[in-house]
Amino acid sequence: MFDKFSKFLIPIAGKLNNNRYLGVLRDAFMLAFPLTIFGSIMVVLANLPFLDNVMSESLVAGIQESLGPAPNATMNIASVFVVFGIGYYLAKSYGVEAIFGGAVALTAFLLLTPYVVSTESGEVVSNVLAVDRLGAKGMFLGMIVAFLSGEIYRFITQKKIVIKMPAGVPPAVSKSFAALIPAVVTLTVFLILNIIVTQGFNTNLHDVIFNTVQAPLVGLGGGLTATLIAVFFIQILWFFGLHGQIIINSVMDPIWNTLSLENLQAYTTTGELPHIINKQFIEVYLVGAGGTGMTLAVLVAILLFMRSKQMKQVGKLGIGPGIFNVNEPVIFGLPIVMNPLILLPWIIAPMVVTVVSYVAMAIGLVPPPTGVTIPWTVPIFISGFLATNSIAGSLLQLVNVLIVFVIWFPFLKFIDRMNIKQEREAEQKNAAADIKVPKEKI
Repeated sequence: MFDKFSKFLIPIAGKLNNNRYLGVLRDAFMLAFPLTIFGSIMVVLANLPFLDNVMSESLVAGIQESLGPAPNATMNIASVFVVFGIGYYLAKSYGVEAIFGGAVALTAFLLLTPYVVSTESGEVVSNVLAVDRLGAKGMFLGMIVAFLSGEIYRFITQKKIVIKMPAGVPPAVSKSFAALIPAVVTLTVFLILNIIVTQGFNTNLHDVIFNTVQAPLVGLGGGLTATLIAVFFIQILWFFGLHGQIIINSVMDPIWNTLSLENLQAYTTTGELPHIINKQFIEVYLVGAGGTGMTLAVLVAILLFMRSKQMKQVGKLGIGPGIFNVNEPVIFGLPIVMNPLILLPWIIAPMVVTVVSYVAMAIGLVPPPTGVTIPWTVPIFISGFLATNSIAGSLLQLVNVLIVFVIWFPFLKFIDRMNIKQEREAEQKNAAADIKVPKEKI
């Protein structure tokens, strides 16, 4: 059964893992990572739950106002970084001058962005760029435009439809002239497209893509069912030795990151949190408890209750990295990969935790993640507090660890007994081999 399933699954996973566009998308989101971390830190500092107890209301308001530009310049315009990153890494993957690919993609995105803002009084102001179009609301249009502009730009460049300068011209000047025709043609395409949509249909592509593509996909991907399906495939891919987190995240990250940005924008303006599922939900309440599969509880169970030498050694090697959510030692040392005895708890535990975490947030026991970016290496309990801005987020992580512990324990105990039996048999064989036999006289 495992052979048949692996023959079906591994080729598909390999194609997803090696797909050019998914790889580019993954790298583009990582380009925005250090910038969004900075914005997230400022959001956390501005909204610490105990500030109003030690400072006056006016001082707290002053701190929040002073730190406000940080998220506005980073997380609230994350689509800008993603669009540039897609253009850059796509051009790089084709061997085309990458920096111009990023610049053309960003300009194409801005060409399709409406420069009209409605004020609270209903007044329409022209020649003003709305920040929300550069954040979560423009994410899917930005990705589509970046890939299309990148393909047009590299196609023209690879066809050698460029201006070639003499050999003595400085490289920067030569590269700029070489990018001139591909850039002009690409941007002209998107300018014409914008004219057709705005003048012919009296709308803009931002609203079209948001209403027809982004909103339905985000609504679907933000549901519990879709999340459970994603978690299942992450676990099953890891079971066969494939990096399920990278493969599935390449597909789901656009949705989860968009949900995070929408939460953050709502949190910093109204204090509301519209979505339970987002990027931080996955990383803090599934990955953030010892790595994929929440194996920190497994390591604790091994160190405290298992007696076999093999499992003790795995526990000692894995506990240090496991605190920082690196769990390759236990995945390949226990092992979890291709181990039928481990399959059930490996799949069931994170799915149960997903349901428990979702329900706890849905009924109001724990606030949903605010959308601030939390590095996946942040240890448990700290990450839960930072993600939700509440100690309840840390307590939920503790509950989740106990759930994983209970599900895994009988399976670990069974494996431990098998290992002890094998170790005793090996010791008896070694003892028998060590019996000294009299040497023959020469």
